[in-house]
Amino acid sequence: MQTRNAISQLDMLTPAEKAALAAVTDRYTFRVNEYYLGLINWADRNDPIRRIVIPSETELTEYGNLDPSREAENYVVPGCQHKYRQTALLLVSNRCDAYCRFCFRKRLFQPHPSETTLDISAGIAYITAHPEITNVLLTGGDPLVLSTRRLAEILGALRAIPHVRIIRLGTKTLAFHPFRILDDPHLLAVLSQHSRPDGRIHLMIHFDHPRELTTEARRAIEAVQQAGCTVVHQCPLLRGVNDCPEVLAELLGELAALGVSPYYLFQNRPVAGNAGFVVPLAEGYRIIESAKAGVSGLAKRVRYVMSHATGKVEVLAVSGDQIYLKYHQARNPADAGRLIQSLLPPGAAWLDDLPGFSSNRQPLDQVQEGRAG
Repeated sequence: MQTRNAISQLDMLTPAEKAALAAVTDRYTFRVNEYYLGLINWADRNDPIRRIVIPSETELTEYGNLDPSREAENYVVPGCQHKYRQTALLLVSNRCDAYCRFCFRKRLFQPHPSETTLDISAGIAYITAHPEITNVLLTGGDPLVLSTRRLAEILGALRAIPHVRIIRLGTKTLAFHPFRILDDPHLLAVLSQHSRPDGRIHLMIHFDHPRELTTEARRAIEAVQQAGCTVVHQCPLLRGVNDCPEVLAELLGELAALGVSPYYLFQNRPVAGNAGFVVPLAEGYRIIESAKAGVSGLAKRVRYVMSHATGKVEVLAVSGDQIYLKYHQARNPADAGRLIQSLLPPGAAWLDDLPGFSSNRQPLDQVQEGRAG
């Protein structure tokens, strides 16, 4: 499958569009493949699939920074993050089959990335020495762009660590390039080998819109399920892609029907270049609750969360000008389960937009708070 890495090669765009978008691709890397290009309705400039991968001049709007969740602080050895007690992240790749324009780790795709490493020996040694780590997430980038041989080596090294029970792979490959699954029986055999009854391989798949659930994508989902993997879904809430309750309900409902558990709906982080995708928290809550009203209980299990520097914060409710939050995960273990009620200013789209919050400190005393019982 041919991969296009220059906006100038896209025959679907006019010369004026290519010229205008060159400044965007000079700042943020562009990558897409023929399969995914074929899903775009080129007659619609606002096509949601187009918005996912085709650059926009709004990316040049000054907004956020490249590491708003301060992941740089979580590295314990090269390529390995350890933010939450039981979970370690191994950043094993700085590539994806295509690049989402809203990616929260687009810094990895800049020239000379420093956070990923091909040599994971230091990460494996760290995890081995920390028995509190019971699950490991392979991420990046997308781990499924690695060769099957390399992926087998990584999975084998992790399976040799007795206290690592769960291995997760964060991937959008099933949406971007399902043939990676369908055309490689050895990959399925590797996944099957390392997904065992007492410690499953969990694929955290990423679909943003129902139109990504093509016949090929559905077959790929079925194939990894038959290989013994537990498949769950997570994606961000995105302006112009899935910020319609009916669209979101269709996505969640279709995934649930395929046996894929909806897991997280992420609030888009304030990442540089992402201004055009932002949905304010109050609106996001209304959209998600409206979507959940139109699906079965299986699809209602999704959680609306922010991956903040201080932890994973779940949006429990919005009522009037008040927002109710809970630390689903916390950098500081003492904050686990912490309940927070705060004023919700108009247009607030991140925890730092709430009165008394900052990514540089815990909530201040003026914020009303409680403890989950």
